Amino acid sequence: MNVARRPDELERIPRAVAIGTFDGVHRGHRAVLQAAVDAGRRPTVVTFDPHPRRALGKRVELLCSLDRRLELLDACGIEDVLVVEFTSATAEIPAAEFARDVFGALGAEVVVAGPGFRFGRGREGDCELLRSLGLDAREVPLVAGVSSTRIRGHATVGEMEAAAKLLGRPLEVDGVVVGGDRRGGTLGFPTANLRVEPNLLVPAYGIYAGAVGDRRAAVSIGVNPHYGGTERRIEAYLLDWEGDLYGDRLVVELWRRLRDERAFASDADLIAQIARDVEETRAATRP
Repeated sequence: MNVARRPDELERIPRAVAIGTFDGVHRGHRAVLQAAVDAGRRPTVVTFDPHPRRALGKRVELLCSLDRRLELLDACGIEDVLVVEFTSATAEIPAAEFARDVFGALGAEVVVAGPGFRFGRGREGDCELLRSLGLDAREVPLVAGVSSTRIRGHATVGEMEAAAKLLGRPLEVDGVVVGGDRRGGTLGFPTANLRVEPNLLVPAYGIYAGAVGDRRAAVSIGVNPHYGGTERRIEAYLLDWEGDLYGDRLVVELWRRLRDERAFASDADLIAQIARDVEETRAATRP
């Protein structure tokens, strides 16, 4: 898949363009993407970074990083992606001008979007405007009950199975492995300490069963109250694995929330509980 930051970095050829932020690339997004793939032209996405709401000063916790979004778009059969830098100036571009400079420059013949999608200054651009400009603009119906807002709501209370049902895959935490306290190794369960981008959603504190790739992982999200911690940590213990992960990017699937984090009467009690968490992780089913 080709990724561009300017329209002139992509060849002007007949395209079916899906436009949207596509945060999370959930089941509703994938219906829009599939419509672009099925349209018979080169399937292309126009998306935005940063998220338009964040660029306009509003708070939003993202379901995935830009890198992960691009990987998921690739997996959906998209061949080219134009990432438009969204700024306050971008928000003031007239819709017809945006259509000419982006869709026209790409060679778009078909444009698909979710219901109610708007673009351009004052949100004046819609499918009707695109049709008036000679484009085959198609609005893809909602997938009932699926939205990024609902997924965030499930994640913030640890409802992993419900979030996965709307996403069409397990919720993920995406980050780079950095140095930690190394307590896990002394307890017999060495963990990878993840640093995530500050604008990414992190689910409710607790212990989770999940996976990294094809390797199951028991994951702790929280402040490690047993040792009096105050800083949030995301730590993954990869079952039956040894090696150095420092500096590696990990995409950690969260399958099921096992329990709250808590302090224990002794390290021995903590170790016994971690062992039980590991066994629950071995038995867990991917949602």
